[in-house]
Amino acid sequence: MNRHGAEAVCFSLQVTLFLLFTLGLATSAVAQTPGVTDNSILIGSCSVLDGPARFLGTKTVQGATTYLHSINDEGGVFGRKVQLLAFDDGYDPEKAPACFKRMTKEGVFALGFFVGTPTAKVYVPMAQDEKIPVVGLFTGAQMLYEPLKHYIINVRASYYDETREQVDKLWDVNVHKIGVIYQDDAFGKTVLDGVKLALEKHKSVPVGLGTFARNTVDVDAGVKEVMAARPQAVVVVGPYAPVAAIVKKAHAAGWRPHFVTVSFVGTEEFIKEAGPDAEGTIITQVVPPYDRTDYPTVALYRKYLAKYYPNEPPTFVSFEGFVDAMVVVEGLKRAGKEITREKFITAIESIHDMNVGLGPRLVLSYSATDHKGFDNVYPTVVKNGQPVLLTDWSSLGK
Repeated sequence: MNRHGAEAVCFSLQVTLFLLFTLGLATSAVAQTPGVTDNSILIGSCSVLDGPARFLGTKTVQGATTYLHSINDEGGVFGRKVQLLAFDDGYDPEKAPACFKRMTKEGVFALGFFVGTPTAKVYVPMAQDEKIPVVGLFTGAQMLYEPLKHYIINVRASYYDETREQVDKLWDVNVHKIGVIYQDDAFGKTVLDGVKLALEKHKSVPVGLGTFARNTVDVDAGVKEVMAARPQAVVVVGPYAPVAAIVKKAHAAGWRPHFVTVSFVGTEEFIKEAGPDAEGTIITQVVPPYDRTDYPTVALYRKYLAKYYPNEPPTFVSFEGFVDAMVVVEGLKRAGKEITREKFITAIESIHDMNVGLGPRLVLSYSATDHKGFDNVYPTVVKNGQPVLLTDWSSLGK
């Protein structure tokens, strides 16, 4: 072999070795990324799947798995099926550390579809310390948004957004005396803070405050305290069971202020538990009503829910879980085949003014300094046992 031939063979060998080395690095990077294999990506979830607030966790997971099933049936993301491991934490912050450790022991790539502020207060610092991305928390607590947390990706509007909408709209129709009955924990207090902040703009404060304990319906004392202040409206902060108990007890006592609550309540289960006493309750939502099938994503949600859970009706909670899963998948797609956790975060931060098929008002936006996807609020009111969009607040009381 002459010198030129030998040089050619040597160059070819060098290129081959370089390519093998590069491919090896890429394969190694994926192999070293927890929860990622050639065939799957593992997502972990801790939420309330049992106990008095289980509707919220089971519906959140149901909505997320509905979307993930649809993606997996189409081949997954770069040939990888997105698998969800869902564990129960009972909506109990004392159980949260064990649930978190169980997920990390399973070797998940990312986390998502958590439920509740008290448990989120435990999970968020743990995720930050472990550098594990979390996408989609069924809570609008301000501590998720401020200060910015690199590994926490929020989708929904905040409780401050919801309470500002509630107070401003009530104020516009001359409902100025507003009381609050709230769950005595991190969730109740962050919503109370939102109400106070919204009232401060109008140079006002809550006229009466009452509390109740988490995971109970022991609401008598809280109802009596606020009733004595004779407010025109009462913001009630809790999941469906205690909120239903509050409106039922109030009505039984002949007390009928405008009852208002936030999206966490679990609208459909609240209506079921409160029965006729749910009528007139105002509930702010963070996703559009699921009867808006003219919106492509609403139609998609209804289609796949009927396919994978044919006996389950649509709910605001499962619809939110569905939208959260859309954000997870969009991040996985943008991160590329050689995915890492940091690439996943950067990929989500690259989403700017994205039309996600939820109507002209709702576009998805993130950045390296903003991890809050949406800030839109949709007020609804219970009429004839159904939540309907509230477009005319002046009709209250008529």
